[in-house]
Amino acid sequence: MTLSKILAGIALIVSAPPMAAQNRPEADVSWQPQQVTQGSFVHVIVNPDINNDPASWDGTITGHLAGQPLHFERDTDGAFRALGAVPVNAAETIILQLTLSTGRDSTHPVLRIPVEPGDFATERLSVSSRFSSAQDAALQARIQSENARSRRVSETAHDRPRMWHGEWVRPRPSRITSRFGTGRVFNGEIRSRHMGVDLDGDTGQPIRAGNHGVVALVGDFYYAGNVVYLQHGGGLVTIYMHMNEVLVSEGDIVERGQVIGRVGATGRVTGPHLHWVGRYGRISVDPLTLFQLDSTAFLRPGVSSATP
Repeated sequence: MTLSKILAGIALIVSAPPMAAQNRPEADVSWQPQQVTQGSFVHVIVNPDINNDPASWDGTITGHLAGQPLHFERDTDGAFRALGAVPVNAAETIILQLTLSTGRDSTHPVLRIPVEPGDFATERLSVSSRFSSAQDAALQARIQSENARSRRVSETAHDRPRMWHGEWVRPRPSRITSRFGTGRVFNGEIRSRHMGVDLDGDTGQPIRAGNHGVVALVGDFYYAGNVVYLQHGGGLVTIYMHMNEVLVSEGDIVERGQVIGRVGATGRVTGPHLHWVGRYGRISVDPLTLFQLDSTAFLRPGVSSATP
């Protein structure tokens, strides 16, 4: 038994409310990867009946991780699986809240998942003074409006059923020029943390959708330049920034690997590249950690049970 399962079992015993033993839902809880780090995606896996075939369990499972709702679905093994995210500033443990219900009986286990610190660097950049000078009222209003539009896409991603399935693809096959979590020092002053991954590219080179989804937002943002937001459903959003050309429109359904735009240098940049962001709800994490997960463990959308 893995350490995560042992810890989960202990947490379940401690936190479950009293009820008749013969009716109490039992569960085996684990997560992938087993070593969870700051700023990463994670899978939460719940086998709701450790004594029998999980596929025969007829209850429901809901939960929250880091304050964001989890969307549990049957996976290829018959267990319940959900995608979640660990914030970049997470403490040494992160709280996982679950509710397992069977008819009139339910348990509400609360677990603490250990979190390893992220390995984040610092880099110094020099950009146009117009991006570091004082902002007038009109510019502040524009930035606030753009931030509000961005938040709406992230929040409503929980309302859309999962569309993505299968393995993810990188939107650019090129080298990484700046990693997630890097502290950004602009013109000698620390301004922000890099909440995405920069992928190299020349102006006009293609940018591809990481997976199936719907175009939730297309805009020309002050900092992000020409930008595309894809909602993949089940809380997941990917964002593609600084495009020279956008090739999709809001409401379009896109397929994994579809060209959605071309590399550019719009917005606050030092040169042409793609800034790629991964979000779960309002939590931004390293999109490259999607490739560390077994995405094929999820069934295709619309399939209700595992294939024998």
